[in-house]
Amino acid sequence: MSTLLSPFAVRGLTARNRIWVSPMCQYSATDGVPDDWHFVHLGQFATGGAGLVMTEAAAVSPEGRISPRDAGIWNDEQVRAWRRIVDFVHGQGAKMGMQLGHAGRKASTRPPWLGRASVPSSEGGWQSVAPSAVAFGDYATPRELTEAEIQGVVTDFAAAAKRALQAGVDAIEVHAAHGYLIHQFYSPLSNFRTDGYGGDFDGRVRFLLEVATAVRAAIGDEVPLFTRLSATDWADGGWTGDDTVRLSRLLADHGVDLIDVSSGGVSTAQRIPLVPGYQVPFAQWVRAEAKVPTAAVGLITEPRQAEQIVATGAADVVFLARALLRDPHWPLNAARVLGGDIEWPIQYVRARLER
Repeated sequence: MSTLLSPFAVRGLTARNRIWVSPMCQYSATDGVPDDWHFVHLGQFATGGAGLVMTEAAAVSPEGRISPRDAGIWNDEQVRAWRRIVDFVHGQGAKMGMQLGHAGRKASTRPPWLGRASVPSSEGGWQSVAPSAVAFGDYATPRELTEAEIQGVVTDFAAAAKRALQAGVDAIEVHAAHGYLIHQFYSPLSNFRTDGYGGDFDGRVRFLLEVATAVRAAIGDEVPLFTRLSATDWADGGWTGDDTVRLSRLLADHGVDLIDVSSGGVSTAQRIPLVPGYQVPFAQWVRAEAKVPTAAVGLITEPRQAEQIVATGAADVVFLARALLRDPHWPLNAARVLGGDIEWPIQYVRARLER
């Protein structure tokens, strides 16, 4: 029997398989409200057989958006729009998670197809914030957050998590990777504070642990809480795999159920060896050393490759992105390749029988 196609249970969630949809920013929302594009984009993965569909990074506040076109979860209109999508995903037998994020010094930027430069206030941009007033590459210099403002962001994450539950999602993920605000705090390459939120390891991870604690309290005991981490900065003097293992143990103690292991994003000096499954060893390392379930992500493209990852215990689930963009029915095809079974939408049953 295929491990990849077997259910995965955590707290009150049981996903029908271990093929999960990774968050993919679409830069297509208006005032943070997801629309028909998001409905079709996310809904196709549910009809395609995925076990869990994760939203793109939903900003916890307007200033936390990567771009002015990012989706959010800071008001009731956004809750209603997400609810429509969640209901459809559930109707196809899949579970739905929401990733909560704040872009920090990477906020107020253009969508990638427009060049990724900072957006000036004259064009709808805003002042970005960060642990330290140090810019990322050519982006605008952020303003350093005060301790009171940091507590305000913690509150924003908790409030966003409550709204996500109102929208009907089954799991929450805190985005603490890819050089966005939380990663900016724990990486020594972007945090130069000298107060209680900077300095040594304990100071730099304090913000994330406070966010995790606040979100866990907001969502209760039945809803799973995931955290996406960058396992390494891929740059000299940066965050390391050993740091990730140490942090993962602390996150587990603060109510986090699964570590979604990615990497990079905080430094323009990063050098990433892009080969198939290049981040899987980090997921395996965290799972073995921190004794916490993990998700693997990054250049996982083939069913047998994904099967090997979960069957050998390198990770508990896999998150796919580009592979699903190329083939939204990747899970259905994986069942054919692996000799397993996935329930097809009733509208597609005839095609299945005639294959």
